[in-house]
Amino acid sequence: MQDHITEPARHVPVIHRTDVLVVGSGPGGLAAALAAARAGAEVALVERFGCFGGNITVVGVEGLAWYRHADTVEAGGISREFEERAKEMGAAVPESQSLSYELDSEGFKLVADALVSEAGIHPMLHRQFVAPVMEGNRITGIIVESKAGREAILAHVVIDATGDADIAARAGAPVLKTPPEEMQAASVMFHLAGVDKAAFMAEVRADPQTYKDWSTGEWQVETDGKEDDMFSPFLKKPFARAIAEGVIPAHLNTIAGTWGALHDTGELTYMNLVHLAGIDGTDPDSLTRGEIEGRRQAMLAIEALRRYMPGCSGVRLRNFGMSIGIRDTRKIDARYNMTETDVRHQARFEDTIGIYPEFIDGYGVLIIPTTGRYMHIPYRTMLPKGLRGLLVAGRAIGGDRIAHAATRNMACCAVAGQGAGVAAAQAARRRCDVSEVDMSAVQAELVRQGVRIV
Repeated sequence: MQDHITEPARHVPVIHRTDVLVVGSGPGGLAAALAAARAGAEVALVERFGCFGGNITVVGVEGLAWYRHADTVEAGGISREFEERAKEMGAAVPESQSLSYELDSEGFKLVADALVSEAGIHPMLHRQFVAPVMEGNRITGIIVESKAGREAILAHVVIDATGDADIAARAGAPVLKTPPEEMQAASVMFHLAGVDKAAFMAEVRADPQTYKDWSTGEWQVETDGKEDDMFSPFLKKPFARAIAEGVIPAHLNTIAGTWGALHDTGELTYMNLVHLAGIDGTDPDSLTRGEIEGRRQAMLAIEALRRYMPGCSGVRLRNFGMSIGIRDTRKIDARYNMTETDVRHQARFEDTIGIYPEFIDGYGVLIIPTTGRYMHIPYRTMLPKGLRGLLVAGRAIGGDRIAHAATRNMACCAVAGQGAGVAAAQAARRRCDVSEVDMSAVQAELVRQGVRIV
């Protein structure tokens, strides 16, 4: 039997040329595109779905800065602008466990549209990256597939904000991939309607949960102690009871987690209750299993809430996220890979492009930034080894597993993305490689754009 086919050579039309091409429009990619455009570059933004926002809009993760407390120190810049603009446009509400605002995943689609339009970015939705365009070891563009067929887009600088280092990996850059059995769990996010807000909140106030309650059953979470008595919108008891009474199978003891915003209309959004181990975000068969199993588990969780959570007897599914949420796949082997020591002990770097609070969430570690401690994000962590013309922004920047538990967070992705965008604009203007930019000029532009870098 045939085990492969050989495609004939074909001419691919070049449909667009630009200074900076950003591929992927999650918090990192969207920030990169905005920053590059505001620094004077012509920018195109490619996205495989029909909206910008990535993890926020496509997956339904609404908690951009749920780590924020009175003494938290942040970079500001575009990361904070996402939140402030959403508030102005009626697409955010106060977050339940922090001093931040929770973004409305549907409303943020309009926020992102407005930001992209105002910046003069060329929007290119519904296009899937399939291959890099190479001249030696330099990336000069990408090939996309869409309803229009196969097309090429060329640029002086490409920013890989795919989340999985897709461009870097297919161009031959060294990447590190977590074994699937060790990956952070994937999540199918969903939103509910029909909640009796008064009854639900009365139960929350009568039995408040804290971060130490995360260490139950299947999970054991390391904190540094100060988190243990802090409120968390955590739900576990309805699902434990459902298991005890046979509503949920006993082996599904990972159904538990947090809720986001409870609206006066009875909508309960950002239900982060389904956690699927072993789902590889770079394997479509694995993703298929995760989507189907995640939806099945979500419906079990909803039934448990109906039976055992006050205020939820009439609850119904409002919607799922458009795509499963992936926390962990590939990372580039960068010019500098961040370390656990860096994120735990306030690392400082001369090539800083922004700061991020001491917030770690993943691999069984939860550190909430309440003491004013923070680290620098170095520019080199976005430079893949062996390639020219490419920056990597978002959760695929270089680092070890605990560093990833910090830098994968959406606000940090936006900080790194803004740095990548500014550097890319300078490289395009000077017609130099991204490894040859003037860091002092990049840092000065970031400061002009409102970023705290030191």
